[in-house]
Amino acid sequence: MRVVLQRVRRGRVTVAGRTVGEIDRGVVLLVGFTHTDAEPDLTYLADKILNLRIFEDPDGKMNDSLLDVGGHILSVSQFTLYADARKGRRPSFIDAARPEKALPLYERFNELLAQSGLIVRTGQFGAMMDVELINDGPVTIVLDTAHL
Repeated sequence: MRVVLQRVRRGRVTVAGRTVGEIDRGVVLLVGFTHTDAEPDLTYLADKILNLRIFEDPDGKMNDSLLDVGGHILSVSQFTLYADARKGRRPSFIDAARPEKALPLYERFNELLAQSGLIVRTGQFGAMMDVELINDGPVTIVLDTAHL
């Protein structure tokens, strides 16, 4: 499982010109799954994201977590995180989980995040989406469960 986390001032996802998910201060998550992902990957990354100290405390140091600041979450499925572009000019997506596996994982991951009590919004799984965000910092972190 891979997640690209971006700390944001706000974020929004639209599909065909219609807003499907929108947040204020928090994180935008680009979320991808591979064939071997399972519940331990989901719980590990949900906990990591909720508790990662990436927000500034009153002294300006990155000591506060998403939970500490009551931030929002915009979770966007993105199978292209598993693109393999080592050969040729067209990326291969063979390492990305098929939709029938990825969708239940994505839904469960978002449930785990929502159990925190924070606002969780999503994109639309499998759709062509426009993702807008104001990156705060910028702070962008790549998380991967491949080495768990």
